[in-house]
Amino acid sequence: MTTKQPFLTDVKQLRAQARAQIEKGAVTPTYKGDVKQAIDILQTVLATELVCILRYTMHAIAATGISSESVKEEFQTHAKEEHEHALAVAERINQLGGKPNFNPEGLATRSASQYAEGENLVDMIKENLIAERIAVEHYQELIRYFGDNDPTTRTMLEGILSKEEEHANDMHDLLVAHEGRPPLKK
Repeated sequence: MTTKQPFLTDVKQLRAQARAQIEKGAVTPTYKGDVKQAIDILQTVLATELVCILRYTMHAIAATGISSESVKEEFQTHAKEEHEHALAVAERINQLGGKPNFNPEGLATRSASQYAEGENLVDMIKENLIAERIAVEHYQELIRYFGDNDPTTRTMLEGILSKEEEHANDMHDLLVAHEGRPPLKK
């Protein structure tokens, strides 16, 4: 005895829809979000990641002082990971039918985080920790926003969020180590 599963679309109907709407690329009728708004939001995420790449790269080059080599390596690792995030976000914008905005003009105003160089190694660590905290809060909000309406974007942001939390923890640990005081209040 076979029972019909009412939540599944008939395969013939799926095939017909796919052929009829081929110009929409990856965006299918089951996409519940607002595509234009999703692209606009992801453009800000892309800008945020690009600013983070630039800040971490600058810090990796400019960091000086005792114990700076290990911190420089950490900054460079984070810059590479932020680059991976930027590429993932740009690809998602493309999948949704948008054009990723890599234009440096207006980058700072499109980004949630700021580009701050810092005067010394501890300042650099603090600026990166602040930026990571901004990213964590911002991405948590966006994950809630996308929810079940765009599970692909939500899942991508969840992966990025996990790395941003790791980055924030790394910067916190470096700050504690370089300021020579007990861990900051959590």
